[in-house]
Amino acid sequence: MVQGPRLIGVVIYVRELDRSVSFYRELLELEVIDSSTTAALLAVRDGCHLVLRETGPTTPRPLGAIGLQYVTWMMPSRADLDRAETLLKNRSAYVETRTIGGTTSVEGHDPDDLTVVLAYSKDDQMPLRELPSRIYAW
Repeated sequence: MVQGPRLIGVVIYVRELDRSVSFYRELLELEVIDSSTTAALLAVRDGCHLVLRETGPTTPRPLGAIGLQYVTWMMPSRADLDRAETLLKNRSAYVETRTIGGTTSVEGHDPDDLTVVLAYSKDDQMPLRELPSRIYAW
């Protein structure tokens, strides 16, 4: 049994709701649970959820500003990670793939150029054991 707190949801403000819903549904295989004209609730089998909230096409998002910069999603299998990597490449949204220890991560970006990191660890280990160098990039 998992001990301690765990992340169950994320809220991301996006410029175009339909475009972002389509991207995250395909990338993470999420299901739309509820929606309105400006927001959508997407979820996965284990109950984790993603809320997307449309803010409009001119909303700025400066890198290095206070607040969330990116989220890492743990993929259930290597096949799921490979599928997501291919999808990012097909959308010209792929950045890189890294393997550190027993964890492989794929980095890309969503339609609003927000960083998306997907990881897989065959040993079900915690993906990070040291600070990632990318947090220092502005």
